[in-house]
Amino acid sequence: MDRRSFTLGSLGLAAGLATPMPALSQTPSYRGPNVILVRFGGGVRRAETIDEATTWAPYLRHVLAPRGTFIPDLRIDRLEGVNTSHAEGTLNLLTGRYLAYRDASEFLNDRLEPTEPTLFEYLRRAFDIPSHQVLLVNGEDRPQEEFFTFGAGDHFGIDFRSEMLSLHRYKLYRTRMQLAEGGLTDEARLALEAERTRLLTIDPRGATPEPSAEVEAFWARWRRDFGDSGFKNPRGDRLLTELSIRALRELQPRLLMVNYQDPDYVHWGNPSHYTRAIAIIDEGLQRLVSAVDASPFYRDNTIFVITPDCGRDANPLAEVPFQHHFNSRSAHETWAVIFGPGIGKGVIDKPIDQSAIAPTIAAAMGFMASRAEGSAIEGAFL
Repeated sequence: MDRRSFTLGSLGLAAGLATPMPALSQTPSYRGPNVILVRFGGGVRRAETIDEATTWAPYLRHVLAPRGTFIPDLRIDRLEGVNTSHAEGTLNLLTGRYLAYRDASEFLNDRLEPTEPTLFEYLRRAFDIPSHQVLLVNGEDRPQEEFFTFGAGDHFGIDFRSEMLSLHRYKLYRTRMQLAEGGLTDEARLALEAERTRLLTIDPRGATPEPSAEVEAFWARWRRDFGDSGFKNPRGDRLLTELSIRALRELQPRLLMVNYQDPDYVHWGNPSHYTRAIAIIDEGLQRLVSAVDASPFYRDNTIFVITPDCGRDANPLAEVPFQHHFNSRSAHETWAVIFGPGIGKGVIDKPIDQSAIAPTIAAAMGFMASRAEGSAIEGAFL
């Protein structure tokens, strides 16, 4: 029996599938810690993030890592078919499984959707938590990750989804409001209708529900502050930080995932795009942690889990030595920092598999990720 089969058996998968779950109205209220999962995304190497001497993320390495459990050797399993890329790594984190996804479109590549339950679904099925308190904050340049709010199939699903905060979702709100408000010239109305049609076709499943009243009100306030032009609001990963800070204040999510992404711009060939993006995520982390520490709702009741989606190549002979699509050893090498109430302090000095992140979060929040392959990280809890 291989590692994956053994782990699935040890988690009691069959029993979990056979046990009926209570209806939403019968589920208990959630009283556990809040969790903020930060995907230190875009693929990053250890050298520029967790190496003490060469890091471009000093707040992460020198302040946050000593604050909790530091895992310098988190690895993506070298299974056949496993790709070291952003969507795949993110779904590994959300489901606790490898290869738990399918192409969501017959025509487009890299439009993956989970085929197994996500952390969002596990949590909302276990506890009576409204959708606006389980949030995924996504980048404007990765619309394919709009599909990660729930898994496909006959289990869990859309009723237990998270809600999405992204510039794409804001544009859907803005175009709908502008068309409803009227007062447009024929030319402006046609242009707006074309923009909205293009936005809607990004999700070929046609399964995206309208946002909750709470998220609608969030976008109304965003529009009031930043307007319709797109020139006033932050962009790139700074946008994700701003969305997250406002969500903490206005929506009070119990589970929040922030999908930072900008280090991937190194594919253009300029190393400074990569290192500067790492520094911007580090600045975003400082703002997020400061907001949590200053909030009565979050202070002393929030766990942070910070980890990359994938690593990057370290081949100095490559024309652009920052790739991650060649399945090299360093592209499988990542790390994690976990801190908050109930989390131990220290370094775990052995390899940990990426599939352990989801069940670790599940254990911290008081539910079981029954279909995950990994198990909760030993030594992470007090």
